[in-house]
Amino acid sequence: MADDELEDLPAWAEPFAAADRLARRAGLRRIDRAWAWGGSRGKGVTVAVVDSGVEGDHPWVEGRLVESVAVRIDKRGDPEVVPDEPIDLYGHGTACAGIIVGLAPEVDIVSVRVLNEDLKGKGAAFVEGLSWAIERGVQVANLSLSSKSEALYSTFHELADEAYFRNVALVSAANNVNVASYPSLFSSVISVAAHAEPDPWRLYYNPNPPVEFGAWGVDVPIAWKDGTETVATGNSFAAPHVAGMAARVLAKHPGLTPFELKAILAAVSNNPRPTARRARGAKAGATTTV
Repeated sequence: MADDELEDLPAWAEPFAAADRLARRAGLRRIDRAWAWGGSRGKGVTVAVVDSGVEGDHPWVEGRLVESVAVRIDKRGDPEVVPDEPIDLYGHGTACAGIIVGLAPEVDIVSVRVLNEDLKGKGAAFVEGLSWAIERGVQVANLSLSSKSEALYSTFHELADEAYFRNVALVSAANNVNVASYPSLFSSVISVAAHAEPDPWRLYYNPNPPVEFGAWGVDVPIAWKDGTETVATGNSFAAPHVAGMAARVLAKHPGLTPFELKAILAAVSNNPRPTARRARGAKAGATTTV
């Protein structure tokens, strides 16, 4: 196609003007877990744990922590990302990192500390930490935290869009209570809540968003502060199971976009499929199990 013909196209149409302009493999075909992540251990993938810090020498982290930063709020209330020690002020971030490494043992972990010793933090710190992780170019960000601030709704929405277009998968735990919190409710985010089945690989897909995925989050053995272990419950501990699976997929299939990753996770979920007879007999508009 000549350059003058390209100029006549509507805006954004240029990539589709010739087949060889899109450097992309053929679309996804039959997907199962062997195809999705078989043989993968997460090598080459970096996961940001935006949380209370990560204890770098904890046995469950297995030396996979490669960088630690913290968000500091200055006297004017402005956030700043600064280098941090490989510490966890509470234990929560180490728990998430340990789950991720357990599923993807060759992944690299970056700790972004935005929560303090009582597991609380300012929304501005969360925004700055997440922005830093996206800018750094991690492949996955585990967000076992959320903000209920309506004032920050648009800011988190912009960050979720930025992550999406930069191929950074945001894996976000839903709030443990039924309230609106962000960024877990945004459609581009991989939102996760807990199921009670004690299997780290059991994944459910919910076709009725906003929370789309269910992973083990009830009575989960986890790493904790000062090299210890404990058992805990919460959506916080379901999300890193999905982040670990995502890391394995992305290590085996580099360059996947977040929507492709989400489609793969849905395809390999453990949801029961309807039988052929049930599918044929379903009435239009009826709800069926998928």
